[in-house]
Amino acid sequence: MENNNIFEKPKTLDFLKDVLICSLGAYGGPEAHYGVFTDQLVTKKKYLTEEELVELIALTGILPGPSSTQTIVAIGHKVGGPSLAFWTMMVWAIPVIIIMTVLSFLSQFLEEFNFSNDVLRYIGPMAVGFIIVAAYRIGKKVVKDSLTFSLLIFGAITTYFIRETWIFPLVLIIGGLASIFTSKEENLWTHVKLNPPWKYLIAFAGFAIFGIAFRFLFESRIIDLFESFYRYGYLVIGGGQVVIPLMYTELVDINSYMTSQEFLTGFGLVQGLPGPMFSFSAYAGGMAARGQWAFYQVMGAFVSGLGIFLPGLLLIYFIYPMWEKIRSIKGIKVSLKGVTAVAGGLITIAAVILMQRSGFTLDNILVTLVTVALLITKKIPAPVIVLISIILGFVI
Repeated sequence: MENNNIFEKPKTLDFLKDVLICSLGAYGGPEAHYGVFTDQLVTKKKYLTEEELVELIALTGILPGPSSTQTIVAIGHKVGGPSLAFWTMMVWAIPVIIIMTVLSFLSQFLEEFNFSNDVLRYIGPMAVGFIIVAAYRIGKKVVKDSLTFSLLIFGAITTYFIRETWIFPLVLIIGGLASIFTSKEENLWTHVKLNPPWKYLIAFAGFAIFGIAFRFLFESRIIDLFESFYRYGYLVIGGGQVVIPLMYTELVDINSYMTSQEFLTGFGLVQGLPGPMFSFSAYAGGMAARGQWAFYQVMGAFVSGLGIFLPGLLLIYFIYPMWEKIRSIKGIKVSLKGVTAVAGGLITIAAVILMQRSGFTLDNILVTLVTVALLITKKIPAPVIVLISIILGFVI
């Protein structure tokens, strides 16, 4: 892409304000988050193009860690380097992490809060509207011929019927290989000199190794929590829903840090909150550190949140500085045509899956259609659409 310098570099605070808008409007998991990113960061502010966003989605789709968090952190890295990437993650994740930390203190009262079932029932249909618009805009960009159209359909159908962790990186890789094998271009693989920032990969491995070692050397619930959640962060590819079975097994079944009902209550609450699904880690860590004093419980929430986000952040710091050079290789460019087409299919089918989960009722369909209309006409900002959806839950 030759458009890296088209857009005027924004002020740091302006960009972080847009990240906060994304955080407060991002409901429904990674697929729905991409709809908010498309609306706020691509269409309105033009920090990057649809093609660049889909390429980042494809890149983070094959990396361990929280994919939507890594995507927006990579956008921050593109706009302002490593420093802005760090603050991007803070602004993106901190609001809901604070909320989930507070909720870990209120576990005995959470069953009385029926918000997720009643007040927030239109958040799902609204998120479907965001993703329909994102899928339409992205589809127009990635579908360029019969091959890319076929790959988009392949990605959509495959991931609709197979909802396993391994399928998402696999279909992206297949899309890239299909594009390469059907290409008639010559000299696909040119030499590019890379200067990998090894310090971030060393730090990535170092936290993993020392976390395990410290866990065996010291008896500390805080160290145990950091090592566990750091491990969740580097073992899982995809969104927060993917890591939940692993968390449940260790935190509930093996260690008995909380009851099954407490775990599921927290997970239900985070479904109705904006921001990254991985913020559930703050609730789970806080619950696991109960029983001593308040600061200790806050520390449990903090190290758990830090642990689960840190691997993905370090991987983006390692990969993204090389990304511009890597994707300049002709073979990579050719493969990205197929990879982004498959990614477009993943985003498209997410609208169907989210609508199924919300329910094909008349009011849900109306909320989705109105959201689509408001986004296309650009009459109302995304946070206002979210607020209207919540108010509807109260009123109706």
